[in-house]
Amino acid sequence: MNLDLGERERVFRQEARAWLSEHVPRTPLPNMDTPRGFAAHREWEATLAADRWSVVSWPREYLGRGASLLEWVLFEEEYYRAGGPARVAQNGISLLAPIIFGYGTVEQRERYLRPMADGAEIWAQAWSEPEAGSDLAALRSTAVRDDTRGGWVLNGQKTWSSRAAFAHRGFGLFRSDPSAGRHRGLTYFLFPLDADGVTVRPIRKLDGHPGFAEIFFTDVFVPDADVLGEPGDGWRVAMSTAGDERGLSLRSPGRFRAAADRLVGLWRERGGGAPALGERVADAWIAAQAYRLYTFATVTRLAAGGDVGAEGSVNKIFWSELDVHLHETALDLLGPEAELHGDWMDGYLFALAGPIYAGTNEIQRNIVAERLLGLPRGNR
Repeated sequence: MNLDLGERERVFRQEARAWLSEHVPRTPLPNMDTPRGFAAHREWEATLAADRWSVVSWPREYLGRGASLLEWVLFEEEYYRAGGPARVAQNGISLLAPIIFGYGTVEQRERYLRPMADGAEIWAQAWSEPEAGSDLAALRSTAVRDDTRGGWVLNGQKTWSSRAAFAHRGFGLFRSDPSAGRHRGLTYFLFPLDADGVTVRPIRKLDGHPGFAEIFFTDVFVPDADVLGEPGDGWRVAMSTAGDERGLSLRSPGRFRAAADRLVGLWRERGGGAPALGERVADAWIAAQAYRLYTFATVTRLAAGGDVGAEGSVNKIFWSELDVHLHETALDLLGPEAELHGDWMDGYLFALAGPIYAGTNEIQRNIVAERLLGLPRGNR
């Protein structure tokens, strides 16, 4: 792994840094899980897309720059260093778009990618169900073939669907062949959240805002044109998404480097403190640097034709626990004042969800034990 940047990467980084310095809002945007904040974050997505900074690694025909994976990592570092707003389009850009590029039809790419890139359409992930969260293969929502209309009829319920309270469209798995095994007979669908038969019921988070929602489906018709991949092949398609979510794309190292740098700044601002706290600050900073180097190693492997594979589970455990550790250390530095420092407390509340979403860390440890270490399957 060569950590020296070439001329192209240095120019790319400088261009990104200059643009972000000029355009990142000086005042933080309102919380994206409010009507006003959702609208403001969509406007920010449009601003990014207007100069092709929304999806730098996508082809130019879909508002990207054709940037390499390494350049994407560099952009993410600059984005978080500049204090860029959270991305309301993240579900679509990070989780759905790679699958549309890999499995979607030409018509699906033309119809969905540009509105996704400029924030015109925001997507919600609709995977979890009341009895099928991390155990995705246990889902019960159904899809029944309707040959007369040329499509499928969806029924069932999804829950913990991020952004669904305000989003325009959703993507998720439904059981299209109930006689098949747990991991077979599933089909991946795209659907509008304002379709006849769809009911969205917001769920409030710890901060009181509806960051999630339940989605109820009652005889919702979806045409064949909105099946992603082949019918019955949804598990394979979904696992491609899960690999991205747990591995590289969901949590870029720039996010943790920026948080670790802020933590060091907080420690200095506070004039240090107990040695044990100083050690925790140092540990958090070192872990953020280690995560960055690990990501560069992953990028190198992918550029050479490799894949993330089951190692994405190691990655997911690491970044989710690092995020909690970073914010717990900051709150301990602040002491009782932590209640008054919104950014660190807000970040801590969000970090608590990290070991749960994208497949709980318990599930990830099972994957590590069985697929990477070759240990026997546990009792479950």
